[in-house]
Amino acid sequence: MTISPIPPKAPPVTENIADILKDFFRLEAAGGIILALAALAALIIANTPLFDFYHYILNDVQFRIGFSDSHGSDLLLKKSLLLWINDGLMAIFFFLVGLEIKREMLEGELSSRSRALLPALAAVGGMIVPALIFWSLNQHDPVAAQGWAIPAATDIAFALGVLSLLGSRAPVSLKILLTAIAVIDDLGAIIIIALFYSHDVYYGPLGVAAGALVVLFFLNRRGVVSIAPYILTGIVLWVAVLESGIHATLAGVVAALFIPLRDSKHPEHSPLKHLEHALHPWVAFGILPVFAFANAGVPFHGMGLESLLEPVTLGIILGLFVGKQLGIFSILFLAIKSGLSPKPDQASWMQLYAVSCLCGIGFTMSLFIGGLAYEGTEMQAAVRLGVLIASLLSAAAGYLLLRYSHSK
Repeated sequence: MTISPIPPKAPPVTENIADILKDFFRLEAAGGIILALAALAALIIANTPLFDFYHYILNDVQFRIGFSDSHGSDLLLKKSLLLWINDGLMAIFFFLVGLEIKREMLEGELSSRSRALLPALAAVGGMIVPALIFWSLNQHDPVAAQGWAIPAATDIAFALGVLSLLGSRAPVSLKILLTAIAVIDDLGAIIIIALFYSHDVYYGPLGVAAGALVVLFFLNRRGVVSIAPYILTGIVLWVAVLESGIHATLAGVVAALFIPLRDSKHPEHSPLKHLEHALHPWVAFGILPVFAFANAGVPFHGMGLESLLEPVTLGIILGLFVGKQLGIFSILFLAIKSGLSPKPDQASWMQLYAVSCLCGIGFTMSLFIGGLAYEGTEMQAAVRLGVLIASLLSAAAGYLLLRYSHSK
């Protein structure tokens, strides 16, 4: 008589799902995938009977923070949900961008002239050419021309997400180059927002912001490594900048620059890197998808092929899809051929051109600048349509070119 062994118990379904989710969130492309799904969900809702509810929740429902007394003096922030997302949550995104910029400039790909030169030149070319293309198509309309910076931006999360889908097919040097270009591009976008998209500056709140900066400087110089004082002072800075008329997300970038990179007492500990790693999943899997869901809802009702030929929409499509390729790749080609900068290791010209295409994915930053440039619903729809089409074209072109260049 033989006794058959008892088969091992199958793991519960919940454990399998948990393992699958853990593996997914470890993927480098996970953030870009969730961002795309959030944008797709917004597009679907915007083209169903749910659109009115979607629009009402985002634009008509207001949330208040603060207090108001009977004498009329108050400290009250009253904004729609959409503005809380774009002014509040995106300040955290820009805070993370500021941390990345500081780290890259102190010890990363922007820490020396030789490392920073090639991506810096490429990023400048990738901002100027798209902006010129957009302006040439919209120069006759002063209102439309205000969106000239929309196609100048690159979405680092989406671009790196597409690149990471290729795994080992793309050399590490391409990821380094793309990251450096996108970081410098973000820095350029921040400067543009500060100079061109901040209006009606009020000097009272600006004085409070200056005081907050003094406190941040003092904390940094005294070697304070605890994050809490920086965050609390950063919140004061954000409120003051918001009330001053300068765009509030800039407070996130400025506050990030004061976070210390190193702890003098514990050299192995980096407050900046610790905070960057802690914030990254919240931004990648929370803030950016929420932003995408709130800003990507484009109702296609009444739109035809003629909508794509509207100057604003066409300017964004050509700026991102054509201008980015032309501006970035031409600079890369000239800088490398002239000997000004070495060619990235193990990268072919086809792969460098593919990276130039990926930089045409302008999703998050382009939508954000579009929201600052225009107020009307019709103009916002034109921006969203142009950004979505250009980003999809750029992602597809970059992905296919990288696969082709590898197989050959």
